[in-house]
Amino acid sequence: MGATDQFSAADVQRMLGLTVKQLEYWDRLDLVSPRKTPGARVYDFRDLIGLRTVKQLIEKGVPAGRLRRALAALNERISHAGGASLAELRILSDGKDILVERGEVRLEPLSGQFVLNFDTRGMQEQVKVMSAAHSADDWFSAGLAYEADKALGAEAIEAYERALAVEPEKIEALINCGALQYEQGNLEKAASYFRRAVEAQPDNVLALFNLGSVLEDLGDLQAAHHYLRHAVRFDATYPDARYNLALLCERLGSFAEARGHWQAYLKLDSTSLWADYARRRLAASSRKAKSTTAR
Repeated sequence: MGATDQFSAADVQRMLGLTVKQLEYWDRLDLVSPRKTPGARVYDFRDLIGLRTVKQLIEKGVPAGRLRRALAALNERISHAGGASLAELRILSDGKDILVERGEVRLEPLSGQFVLNFDTRGMQEQVKVMSAAHSADDWFSAGLAYEADKALGAEAIEAYERALAVEPEKIEALINCGALQYEQGNLEKAASYFRRAVEAQPDNVLALFNLGSVLEDLGDLQAAHHYLRHAVRFDATYPDARYNLALLCERLGSFAEARGHWQAYLKLDSTSLWADYARRRLAASSRKAKSTTAR
């Protein structure tokens, strides 16, 4: 494994035991972000170190939001070095104080203050378990950590609920709560969270897609059609929304519309097993659309 190796998100999840939601959230917080290459988003070896560091610190009780603030302070003051990378940082604790160290510079991450004369002799390189988080970001990070263990779904929901108590329109917490409720078979509760997410952010494609999908499962096909159509209106290149909307249109008897969505889906995904099924459905929808027109 060399410094120039590149790793996909799936590789990183497998190697470090992370989830898609964790990677996406840490990207949004600007902790560790993948590089965009033609047709892919990849991580390098330094990113692996950074991701492992973030995971370890959050497991030890340091919230991702506080890490972000510490990095922002470092980046602001060490601009001549091109910004701080987690691969270049050490986290030190003496059981009372926590420091982020980069070279000769040490920063107290909670306050953002630099420490000039802090004696680190005898310090163990471990992070003190911090007291319960209070900000929405802190609780959301805790929820992500719980979600990494499938057996801790209830704890994850509780953490997300605490985030929502602080910030009722926190879109990520609403969507993740809805997804967990859906996985547990609580469709009405899932729909409630997704509906709140859409109300908080009407153009959020994932919230629209999730709400439309769960409403279809609940049998409210017209409402499902409304939200899925909005999802593809805001993002015409979202393949899952196109796929689900095409199937729903067939259930509603709107075969001409279904045909258009199948065609759009196949332009986005032409090689997977799902694409093979989409081709069969496209052919069937085309026949039914012609039959309906002939009448």
